[in-house]
Amino acid sequence: MRPVRKPRTAEEHRRRRHLRVRRRVRGTAERPRLVVFRSLKHIYAQLVDDDRGAVLLGVTDRAAPPVEGAKGKVGRGFAVGLAVAGRAKERGITRVVFDRAGYAYHGRVKAVADGARKGGLEF
Repeated sequence: MRPVRKPRTAEEHRRRRHLRVRRRVRGTAERPRLVVFRSLKHIYAQLVDDDRGAVLLGVTDRAAPPVEGAKGKVGRGFAVGLAVAGRAKERGITRVVFDRAGYAYHGRVKAVADGARKGGLEF
């Protein structure tokens, strides 16, 4: 459905980009969607099965163990990627579809993807 008014804030623009990406990206039980959410202070990642409408697992930078040599928010994003990959492997999930949620693919979002790949997830 088309909105009545134009998006005015950066968050509204991001939300519209996310919906545009979500038309094509769909997660299943065998290959769930790895969604990234980025706030000003923290970063979160979830594995979602869109067929059931269920979140399979979620990881936040507050719960992820820090990675040696990684500094700042980008380092915490990498740690989130490693943590989500480790928990997914425990559940037998090796392949995912990456959903950047309307964010540009650089910085913390890219770090989550790199960490997940290093942890053994296949995109």
